[in-house]
Formats: sequence, C-alpha cells, structure tokens
Amino acid sequence: MKILYITPDITDSGGISRVVSLKANYLVTNMDYEISILSVNDCRVERFYDFNPNIKWFNIKETENKFFFLRKYIRFIKNTIHQEKPDIIVVCDAVLWLFIPWFVKTKIPTIFETHFPVSYKKEENNSLYSKWRSKLILFWRKKTINKFSYSVFLTADECNFWNLKKCEVIPNPLSFSIKNKANLVTKKSMAVCMNPYVKGLDRLLTIWSKITEKHPDWVLDIYGQWNVNSTFIKMADDLKISNNVNFLPPKTDIQNSYNQSSVFLMTSRTEAFGMVLIEAMASGVPCIAYDCPSGPRAIIEEGKNGFLIEEGNLDCYIQKLELLIQDENLRLQMGKNAQESIKKYEIEGILKKWENLFLNLKK
Repeated sequence: MKILYITPDITDSGGISRVVSLKANYLVTNMDYEISILSVNDCRVERFYDFNPNIKWFNIKETENKFFFLRKYIRFIKNTIHQEKPDIIVVCDAVLWLFIPWFVKTKIPTIFETHFPVSYKKEENNSLYSKWRSKLILFWRKKTINKFSYSVFLTADECNFWNLKKCEVIPNPLSFSIKNKANLVTKKSMAVCMNPYVKGLDRLLTIWSKITEKHPDWVLDIYGQWNVNSTFIKMADDLKISNNVNFLPPKTDIQNSYNQSSVFLMTSRTEAFGMVLIEAMASGVPCIAYDCPSGPRAIIEEGKNGFLIEEGNLDCYIQKLELLIQDENLRLQMGKNAQESIKKYEIEGILKKWENLFLNLKK
C-alpha cells in the first residue's frame, strides 16, 4: 500500500518529527508499505531522527510571502499526488491543514491526523476582537475538519469535542521498548521543552525555585533547543537556581536520560498527547503534569502512576513534587505502576490500528 504523509517541518527533535519517523519506519520495515513524505522544510537541513532510506521525500521551502507560498504549496501537493498516486493521504500539519481540503480536490481517502489539541484556543485577553477572532478560528476549523474523509485524534476528549461521524482515537506509539527501568534514587528531575510558552517553562522554573529552597541538592535537567541569550536561562539566573538547572540539547537516545531521573515534570499549558509522558513511564519514572487540554489526563491515572494537578495550581504542584522527592517508596510504587500502564502504547498494537484504518478506507 502507498501512503503519502503531508507534514510540517520534521527536521527538528519535536513530537511530530518523532512520531512520523516511528510510524513511517515501521510501515516500511515491518509491513512493506511504500511511504512518501511531503514536508515543509529546507532539504539541506539534516533531520534529527533517522528515516528509512526507502522513504521518498518531497520537500518545499517556506517563503516569506505567505500568500505566494500557499499557492506554491497547494500546487506542489497536487503535483506530488499526481506523480505518486497514493492509496491514502495522511495530513498531520498543524497550520496548513486548514487549507488543504478546500484547494486540493481528490477522490483519494484523506485522513486528518492531529498532533496538537485542535479544540484549544489561546486566550490572550478578553477584548471583543480576541473573542471574535477565537470564534472565527473555531468555526473555520469545524468547517475544514468535516471536509476530510476521516479524522484521527490522540485522545477521546479531542474526538468527542468535534462530534464527528468518521473519526477514532489512535494514540501515539512508544518510541522504544519497555525493558530498562530507572532506579529512582538519583536526586534528579527531568523535563523536555521544545516550545517554551506552550510547555510552560516559566511555570516550571518558578516551581523549581520553590523546590530548591527545601531541597538544594536536587537538580532539574531540561532538554530543548537553547542559546546563551535565552530568556529562560536568564530567568533561572534571576531565580538563583542556575546551579540546580541544566539546560541540555535534545538527544536521540533520550531513554538513557529517563533512566537516570527520579521524577518527570510537565507544566504544559496545552498538550495534544504527551509523548514524553509515556516515554518516561516506559522507564518506570513517575510523572507530574498539569491537567491541561487534553493529553495528560488520558495518560496519567491520578495517584497511581503519577499526579495530575489542577491547571495552574502552583501550590498543589509543589506539594505533590515534594511528596515524591521525600518518599522513595512512593516513587518506586508509582514507577512500577507507570511501566505497567503504558503497555497499550507499544508500537505493534498502535500500528495495527492504523493498518486496519487504511484497509477500511481503501475498500
């Protein structure tokens, strides 16, 4: 079977890049699929994740003139579809998906695969303009999402929000096998942050500044893309926690980092799924996350494999984190429960669901 993925830039170390690489590689290697990827990126940039050499790439570089680029992008998609003649098209772009079904007319089954909470809207202020703009965006999203042949969501909350007839929930797969387990004795917490505002890095640093007052021997490792002039490196300096925070670059062998941590922290304002949560749990690391829309609540079982904190409740977050820091037995029990709870995300089962969907749509 031939599948064409339409993606944003997937040269970085972000979640979409990771998931697309996992699924595309598995479909080629284990299911003998023919995979093509149409991606908005500069083909001269080296990809962070490895992709099977049999995958075909169609790269288009974004230009400053948005209108000109959109016309070029739509034409590029049409030409690629005509050339490749895929059996199924999977669109997992975070922005340009809003235009594709309106301008790319095809009889080929086209799936909208979300990697972000489509229902989420950032409330910048309560002005009349802001409210009107939010309603207009939501209206456009609803009209657009109904034009796809089928939609796949990462959580039941997102799926139920849209009330679609042709949709289902297929979560992201684990990126590695469940075998190694963290010993949870290091005085180290861990976080992963690609988008500082969305991931709530400001909230995380504030929380950690309170933790280090009572636990100055604990360290927080944050993996992301930084520069020496980063606002958040300066924020850590201002909070006087620079000696307790390590700003580290992304890693392809991230499992080793999970295995060396005792608690995983997520302070996101919104999270479509939470790939890093299931990765941490695969290593038996207990997790703490805000109950933001809408991924964490689909993964964390409150008080069993981690703690799910009321959105924005800083004091409660600090309280639960201190509880895990002080109680090694609680960490061990939650870590054990965590590793058991995420077996349903192993890649074999997740890709079987995708294969069943592809076969049903191809009929």
